[in-house]
Amino acid sequence: MSPAWGSSALAGSGPLHTVLRSATKEVVIGSDQRFCVIGERINPTGRKTFQAQLREGDLSAIERDVEAQVAGGADVLDVNMGVPLTDEADLLVRAIQVVQARTDLPVCIDSSVVEALEAGLEAYQGRALVNSVTAEDERLEAILPLVKKHDAAVIALPNDADEIPMESGKRLELVEKIVRVATQEYGIALQDIVIDPLAMPIGADSTVGITTLETVAGVHERWGLNMTCGASNVSFGMPGRHAINAAWLPLAMAAGMTSAIMDARTAEVVDAVRAADLLLGHDEWGMSWIGTHRARQAAAAT
Repeated sequence: MSPAWGSSALAGSGPLHTVLRSATKEVVIGSDQRFCVIGERINPTGRKTFQAQLREGDLSAIERDVEAQVAGGADVLDVNMGVPLTDEADLLVRAIQVVQARTDLPVCIDSSVVEALEAGLEAYQGRALVNSVTAEDERLEAILPLVKKHDAAVIALPNDADEIPMESGKRLELVEKIVRVATQEYGIALQDIVIDPLAMPIGADSTVGITTLETVAGVHERWGLNMTCGASNVSFGMPGRHAINAAWLPLAMAAGMTSAIMDARTAEVVDAVRAADLLLGHDEWGMSWIGTHRARQAAAAT
């Protein structure tokens, strides 16, 4: 793998900018921008108490999760309401309304249920990021028309009905398919396709980290597309997970990753990302880094 170091694959065209909006705030994802932290916390997966609360119609935990992620430095909030034995579409709409009442950060609407995605996009006031679509024909046919209709951006994963490819070359082939279908068949702009290069647990196979980094570099060099990933997937099953995630993300950023779905409450990991922003030239004069440091000093002094 040869790191991209911020270069653009589209010579002369400049970096691609994926623009997300709430009713009042705009966030731009791009290789010349600060890394976009997409807060992952509003998700019931593995949270039994949260699931029980949601089944009972209690959305108060969402308010606390919003507050904690905003305080931690999130730029966008992922909203997932995949709770068994519930009306996911209705729950997702209500969750989006709660989030939009508590913060002006844009939202990533996260569901595998097409009806829920459609309901969420209808309810959202702004320009959302849809999470997600795969390279499977039926998923492309079901989700890309919604993305186009609602003028959204979309996260796309390079796996299909046959497999999750374990070679970067196969992943890049599927990215090529996604780009072709999205742009040529559905008229979706290149900058509105955000690739997830499939970050996978190194605890199961120590080589998967390299494969993902090769995929990131390949996507960046060929298409200049913005990218994201489920950052905590990399450390799943390992001890010292925060340290692993804090090492992984700067490596991915150097290869071309421009955002990640991650736990914005974890200062160790967020600090690693912001330090990498500084070192990669995305924090002019270090003003953001210095400002954060001074704010922490002031808070500690009170």
